[in-house]
Amino acid sequence: MSPYSELCIPSDGPVAEAAQMLERNAQKICLVLDDDKLVGTVTDGDIRRGLLRGVTINAAVQEVMNANPRTAFEDTDRDALRALMTRLQILHVPIIDSDHRLTGLISLEDLVRNNATFNNPVVLMAGGLGERLRPLTDKTPKPLLKIGDKPLLQSILESFIEQRFENFYIAVNYQAASIKRHFGDGTAWGVNIRYLEEEQRLGTAGALTLLPEAPTLPMIVMNGDLVTRTSFKDLLDFHAEQKSCATMCVREYDFQVPFGVVSTEDQRIVSIDEKPLHRFFVNAGIYVLDPDIIASIPHGERSDMTQVFERVIADGNETAAFPIHEYWLDIGRIDDLERAKSDVIAGRNK
Repeated sequence: MSPYSELCIPSDGPVAEAAQMLERNAQKICLVLDDDKLVGTVTDGDIRRGLLRGVTINAAVQEVMNANPRTAFEDTDRDALRALMTRLQILHVPIIDSDHRLTGLISLEDLVRNNATFNNPVVLMAGGLGERLRPLTDKTPKPLLKIGDKPLLQSILESFIEQRFENFYIAVNYQAASIKRHFGDGTAWGVNIRYLEEEQRLGTAGALTLLPEAPTLPMIVMNGDLVTRTSFKDLLDFHAEQKSCATMCVREYDFQVPFGVVSTEDQRIVSIDEKPLHRFFVNAGIYVLDPDIIASIPHGERSDMTQVFERVIADGNETAAFPIHEYWLDIGRIDDLERAKSDVIAGRNK
């Protein structure tokens, strides 16, 4: 039986608190209780689907929760429960009594004890010039600029390793030798690292055509200039759950017009919206691609990831947007780098 006391939240608690609980706890589930009675559950996927529907991070958790979760009683046969959870791909089942009061939590890991690593390959894009970070990148490639006590790309690699990924490709071009010298074949980290060497700059997707063999599993592709605490397991789960062949991580971006926006019909003013706030989802630079999508990328020419998604959409294939609510920062400019360093010191990137 898994501990659950730190996983409980009332139905009027904020979504932001549930998101923080999911990040802190290995169980990856929140139990929504009112008067000790189970009224719902919240998973990472529930929150991200809510964000895509327009639910804000400060809304009540009842806006995103699953109000009809699968439950079991104390005397439920554990073998039957394991078979059910495996068949339905359910990771957790709350245990309740006859009055619907929560008495425990069982995870599939409790029943199976499977801590296997992920075989999905990961490609880290590290070939950029880092022009906006000059003069810092005149002699040091952007992925090797330090944030805290280690290079940016090393922090990314170790984040994946912490989440049990072990097969990596690093796409290199500018100052490739420095990057290869630092990471080697991955032995120092206990993982396998190979390199995709671009003789010419191939864009944010073209380097995937240099893979030595075709992948057989969905592949994670990530820009090598990001700092994030995103759960890559949750990303893969979401990709599979949505039956997507190409998934893009997105971030919410707010833009407030600093003036009153006037709507007109011919010469008549019909409304005035004072300093409206517009919200958008923007590309966060992390993707999951199925093998057949990677195989469709044109060889020998520049190709950006947005073009890949445009082709997938035009062909009528399934895509998905995975909203990131965790810490995320794109190191594009010097002030972004300084902010990342400050966040490390303050612990805001944990």
